[in-house]
Amino acid sequence: MDEDPFLWLEEIEGGRALEWVAAQNARTLAALEDARLAADRDGLKAALDRPGKLPHVTRRGAHLFNLWQDAAHPRGLWRRTSLDSFRTESPEWEVLLDLDALAATEGEDWVWAGSATLPGRHDRALLRLSRGGGDAVVIREFDIPTRRFVEDGFTLPEAKSGAAWLDRDTLLLSTALGAGNATSSGYARTVRLWRRGGAPLEAPVLFEAPEASMSVGGMVEHEGGQEILVFIERTGFFDVTVWLGDRDGPKTRLPLPSDAHYTWQHGHLAVKPRTPWTVEGETYATDTLLGLSLADLLAGRVAPQILFTPGPRLALQGFFWCDGRLVLSVLDNLAPLYRLFTPGPGAWASQDLPGLPRIGVVDLWPLDAEAEESDGTLLVMAQDPVTPPQLLLASASAPAAPALLKASTPSFDASGLTVTRHEAVSTDGERIPYVQIGPRDESGQAPVHLSAYGGFQISRLPYYSATTGRLWLEKGGTAVIGQIRGGGEFGTAWHEAGRGPRKRQSHDDFAAIAQDLVRRGVTVPGRIAAEGGSNGGLLIANMLTRYPERFGALFCTIPLIDMRRYTKLLAGASWIAEYGDPDKPEDWAFMRHFSAYQAVEPGRPYPPILLATTRRDDRVHPGHARKMAARLQEMGYAAWFYEPEAGGHGYGKDNAEVARFAAIGAAFLRRAIGWEAPAGG
Repeated sequence: MDEDPFLWLEEIEGGRALEWVAAQNARTLAALEDARLAADRDGLKAALDRPGKLPHVTRRGAHLFNLWQDAAHPRGLWRRTSLDSFRTESPEWEVLLDLDALAATEGEDWVWAGSATLPGRHDRALLRLSRGGGDAVVIREFDIPTRRFVEDGFTLPEAKSGAAWLDRDTLLLSTALGAGNATSSGYARTVRLWRRGGAPLEAPVLFEAPEASMSVGGMVEHEGGQEILVFIERTGFFDVTVWLGDRDGPKTRLPLPSDAHYTWQHGHLAVKPRTPWTVEGETYATDTLLGLSLADLLAGRVAPQILFTPGPRLALQGFFWCDGRLVLSVLDNLAPLYRLFTPGPGAWASQDLPGLPRIGVVDLWPLDAEAEESDGTLLVMAQDPVTPPQLLLASASAPAAPALLKASTPSFDASGLTVTRHEAVSTDGERIPYVQIGPRDESGQAPVHLSAYGGFQISRLPYYSATTGRLWLEKGGTAVIGQIRGGGEFGTAWHEAGRGPRKRQSHDDFAAIAQDLVRRGVTVPGRIAAEGGSNGGLLIANMLTRYPERFGALFCTIPLIDMRRYTKLLAGASWIAEYGDPDKPEDWAFMRHFSAYQAVEPGRPYPPILLATTRRDDRVHPGHARKMAARLQEMGYAAWFYEPEAGGHGYGKDNAEVARFAAIGAAFLRRAIGWEAPAGG
């Protein structure tokens, strides 16, 4: 299909396109909205707004900072407290900014996108504000003691930008604002030294990348009291080049493979190569973690220590420094494990962090935003699909069993539910794990909600979910989460098995899970409802075109679908490393097999599908979902479409929007598989 009759739907704010969207929204809501959907929406919103949920905190100086959203403050309160107060049942919070009041006063659809306080004093902050939840942000300087934006302070108009404090009057700025400053992916291609009082686009350029690169960025570190500027060029999604320098620009390129992941602190460096790395005649395998001296590396003396060796189902998920200690996050056949390394003149000492759960999902990160201010304190979050999250306090400097800080109240009734793990056999014989949550007694006709992701080496783990709990499990349904290839659950090899020419294999894995649920007697194909977003939306679109007989209904959200044109739409060019380049005939030869927009054809047994996106998604173009819905409808299929105005690359900018989006999708799925009567039925 070389000619596209629906290109006009790519005009995000085009008059004809918006008329089409309005008509589609009206049709979908007329078919779905009723008292049951309203009750689900309101119940989920109440769960997301509940007072007993966990506040996520970061320490800056003497205070813990938090952005809190609830029913009274849907956009959020930026606030702070002390650690001692946070430990109590009712902490005393000091409100710094009411985002709802700001949005009302300024007449803007502000969504919180983060903050960076001035290191050391933490009395000034750079606030990132998004209009409607998109990736592009406005940056504004805020004075914390007076609770006011700084008059004539640092202010940057809306763009995909980043800024880091160098000192009170100087920023390291990367921005796509202005002509010629964006890469082909729409991200920053210059790093500038922006001094107070100067115009941002007149600030001197310290570092610049070609337009074909994905992005550039800058950060500042202080090693041994010396200011070091770090310049990062991301040449592709999995490749970076890093330079060390000063306020005059980059000076020294780190001599490491572009596809390696690495981080350093206190003169010590940890490196994980994505492909085999040969140094001084010795080859280190993919995903091996190596420890070495940063000074030795820069001097050309490379003699790494092996800190971690992966296994077939033993995979390093991530690593970070905290107060001079290296913390490793490992999945051992999907069981969480954390290991601590302390560098020394000889072999680095190691030990497992004690007292952490070995089941469920465990996340660990430094409490302090600034590495130079850390005392080794770690935050731990532990949960599983039926157990609400707990927040614990641990230490990298003095490892001991973590202490409980806060425990979330439940967001749904999990009584009678059990969590089990299974494996499906994919088309090539690989065993694909999945987690099943549902009633203990299987009926053989279970209404199943099946989801996965399968891309960018992102691991899809069984977290506690208010949305799935309220809209599916609490009603007696079964939820299934797949760990398909393309993800990172078992390391780089697991990702590579579902990337580029092998992307179709990750889709085969998902279909194999659906088939295995039937084989095990859990359900039948017509009772399987599948949902996926973004890269997972591409997955769902391929279930429609490749495995329609295995599903009863599909919910495809914020998706990529038209892989012929994806590189020309918003940030699409940044994902060539994951999918391939459709402008290269050798790549399109394999890509056309998972480009669902081109693969759709009339006369097939496609199940009902709801495609949903948001107009303010400036990452994955809403045209993907729009065009697919229009094409399916033209062929006479039961295809539905929904597009709220705000939300960015997600389900909404606040809990009310998220709850409505999710409730609409769940109602569609439940009714399409015959678990719930249609509206008015």
